[in-house]
Amino acid sequence: MPFQNLPEMFFAQANQLAPQVRYRAFRDGRWVDVSWDDCAQRVRELAAGLLTLAVEPGDRVAILSTTRAEWVEIDLAILAVGAITIPIYPSNLADECGYILWNSEATIVAVENDKQRQKIEAVRDHGFELDGVTHRISIREIIQIDGSDAGGGLTLAQLAARGRSALAEHSAELERRTAAISRDALATFVYTSGTTGPPKGVMQTHGNHLASVEAIAGFGLAGPGDVDFAFLPLAHSFQRLVEYYALYAGTTTIFARSIDTVIDDLKEARPHFMPAVPRIFEKMYTRIQSARSDASGLKRQIMDWSFGVGERINHQKVNRQPLSPWLTVQQTVAHRLVFAQIRELLGGRIKFLISGGAPLSRDIAEFFHGIGILILEGYGLTETTPVLTCNRPDQYKLGSVGQALPCVTLRIAEDGEILAKGPNIALGYHKREDATRESWDSDGWFHTGDIGEIDSEGFLRITDRKKDLMKTSGGKYVAPQTIENMLKTQPHISQAVVIGDNRKYCVALLTLDAEELEKWAKTENVSLPTREQWTGDERINALMKHEVEAVNQHLASYEQVKYFRILPNDFSPETGELTPSLKVKRKVITQRYGPLIDEMYTSASR
Repeated sequence: MPFQNLPEMFFAQANQLAPQVRYRAFRDGRWVDVSWDDCAQRVRELAAGLLTLAVEPGDRVAILSTTRAEWVEIDLAILAVGAITIPIYPSNLADECGYILWNSEATIVAVENDKQRQKIEAVRDHGFELDGVTHRISIREIIQIDGSDAGGGLTLAQLAARGRSALAEHSAELERRTAAISRDALATFVYTSGTTGPPKGVMQTHGNHLASVEAIAGFGLAGPGDVDFAFLPLAHSFQRLVEYYALYAGTTTIFARSIDTVIDDLKEARPHFMPAVPRIFEKMYTRIQSARSDASGLKRQIMDWSFGVGERINHQKVNRQPLSPWLTVQQTVAHRLVFAQIRELLGGRIKFLISGGAPLSRDIAEFFHGIGILILEGYGLTETTPVLTCNRPDQYKLGSVGQALPCVTLRIAEDGEILAKGPNIALGYHKREDATRESWDSDGWFHTGDIGEIDSEGFLRITDRKKDLMKTSGGKYVAPQTIENMLKTQPHISQAVVIGDNRKYCVALLTLDAEELEKWAKTENVSLPTREQWTGDERINALMKHEVEAVNQHLASYEQVKYFRILPNDFSPETGELTPSLKVKRKVITQRYGPLIDEMYTSASR
């Protein structure tokens, strides 16, 4: 029988897998294994601790922390008492945290450390501004994960200790609360990235999450004994889906120490599968190509030969043709000489990688496929909890986002927009009825805002965001994300934003990969100017012109980037140019760099 709620799923698995390792985390200077049994006990203690704080079913409890084991344990404890989890990105500014706490009506928040606690204290004491009005939040308790001093609040250790003391008294109530949670009950409000305004709280139920997990479980991706690697933000629905799937499948999760230690931690984790966003694969691809460029004559020849073998392997597999005996021999040699070293960067045991959150360049997918690393790209939104389609290990098409989940029905509207129905589709936006009516029509179809097409085998391809599609003044439609992805595969380009809506032609704002640029400067024996001087440096501009022209060769004339400007620093969530999930805020960027963009359209720039 299917599970009725998420904590029931977790406790059932913990009971079955009790002595096995649930997760590994870095604590007190060493890696520590925690069993399913110990993890379940920890969740019960935290849940009982929440009961001592008079948390009632339906109450909202927020989590403001990076991805770590405690995040998952706190989440499960919140859900076990029938409350609703409110995830907040650790990169959110204080006012952004205030808005989410105010809109969600949260009364308790778990924070990671002093820095995050101070954000909450600031908006609790002084409120936050929205449309010129100061709003107040009602936080009655702050729980701090790290440290022995919570600034007047509770530490997580203290909450667990309270729960441990009260567990015998509250165990029956805890069991009653968990058993009373139906699949229709609200589990979490997940706030969208807010590319065009304040984020919207997507109301996801236990059934929404379980529907996605159950559908994916049918693909046989993983099972007990397999290892997954967690480093993406758990505030994002993509990583949260993978974590719930890990609980369902019974895998062992290795939590990265931080986003900065991912490469080193992969050597410790040696995962069998790993979720990541395209930006990770883009950086890996760039580093591999850079290593090839830096290699000596013979080593470069070996790499070129091996990558050529990979191209032929990819071609055969994509066309579902068996490898010839000779190509199989070449594959074995290329693996020993080159491919195995690349796989070791991922720990050496990867069965496949999972890509989500943004479009993945087909060129990058094909490159990794050829060297023996399959990237399974999927598609979905926060509103679809968060998956609609995905490629499977035994059924995939590179360049597509796969086929619909068995529980999902897709339809392409007359204007090309992707519409969806299914039990994983969320209920709507909290306290945003107008926005809900805009995205969920009267017939129950959710309007994704993405443009796509479905082929004869049911594989979906995403063309672009409906709102992001640009129409040049010549009447041609351009998908900027496609061009941006191509630009980002160039060796020295870090980020790209293409502009061209209602303009005569397309232009681009580029940021550069500083590390790769330094290597280039050494190779060319030139001094690298300061970041602020990159835009006006003739040699750097010539280098970028060469890379932009390399991309233009693969584009229609109306899609080609006619002019570009180099910016000194990457776009980031901290500067407000990217969302916490690293999506481009086009409106912000076009406004902020308006004069620079206009300059590219004046006669003086030609």
